[in-house]
Amino acid sequence: MKKLELDVNRRLILKGSATALGLATVSSFPFGSSLAASFPARNIKVYVPTREGGGADRLLRAVTGVWKNYLSTNFEPSFFPGAAGRVGYEKYMGLAKDDMYELLFGNMGPEVLNWVVKKPTFDLSTFQYFAQVDSDPGILFVSRRSKFKSIDDVIAEGKKRVLNVGVSRLAHPATLGALALAKHTGAKFNPIPLSGGKNTRAGVATGEMDLGALPSGGIVSRKKSFKVLVMFSHKNPLPGRSENAPTMNDHFKTNMPSLIAGSRAFGIKKSAIAKHPDRFNTLETTLKKVFADPAFKKAYLKTKSPWEFIGYRGPEACAEYSRNISKIGQEFKELLSGKKT
Repeated sequence: MKKLELDVNRRLILKGSATALGLATVSSFPFGSSLAASFPARNIKVYVPTREGGGADRLLRAVTGVWKNYLSTNFEPSFFPGAAGRVGYEKYMGLAKDDMYELLFGNMGPEVLNWVVKKPTFDLSTFQYFAQVDSDPGILFVSRRSKFKSIDDVIAEGKKRVLNVGVSRLAHPATLGALALAKHTGAKFNPIPLSGGKNTRAGVATGEMDLGALPSGGIVSRKKSFKVLVMFSHKNPLPGRSENAPTMNDHFKTNMPSLIAGSRAFGIKKSAIAKHPDRFNTLETTLKKVFADPAFKKAYLKTKSPWEFIGYRGPEACAEYSRNISKIGQEFKELLSGKKT
């Protein structure tokens, strides 16, 4: 009986050794290492250079809430408000690893203009936007209780006295549009940065500000409280929702380029792309799928922002936008820095 038990134990041991040997052999095959290196294998962190709860936060959650289904992972946003976005970028460039597990989600227009006004502490050539998500033109707007009923009313009053214009950031495409309009018409505008769209709307609603300059999305969704007076774009993308507000170019016969004030985009260190082109390809191909997914449209519409602004634009389009807004910013650098009005 003891001999039988010994033989059985011996066979089990040998069988276990063979199984272990087999697993070791399988793991040495090429596809074994490929499976081990699958991407993503953990959550992806996103640096957001503004406060939680704003437009960027809502848009990011709408995008990543669907994107995570294509990547089979979760996104972890971290918010770094301060210095008109500068804090978030410098945190990202200083702390993020270049392994494709850490991204940035910013607003290209105001943040590129920020670098025009004052160079960052990091080398701009080492950073790249790779996917623009929305395109929302800058506008001037007033409270429904305001005495101003048209942009002509504003200009006429601005020639008599200095008007306070609430803005989310001084270096911002909407601010740039307001100052360019003042320069063209001879009106006097004093832009006052109120740190974010929510605070800017509040400043206009209470009458502390004569008018405001922001992206249009947050205003047309609040038609009972605010009225759009003029758009800084070649074409009004929302004539029905903005009471057919005129564009600056059409109304004042100017030739300003479109000042897209809401141009949220994902960015990344270029070194991460160089080290992991396969992972970068995975991010790009899966993100593109989000825009055709009905679940994304449903999630986005819950933010009450117009669907007309949404559209994927890749690295080349992002680079072109950055070049164009930088060029315009250089032309109006003194206005954006507050040194000249």
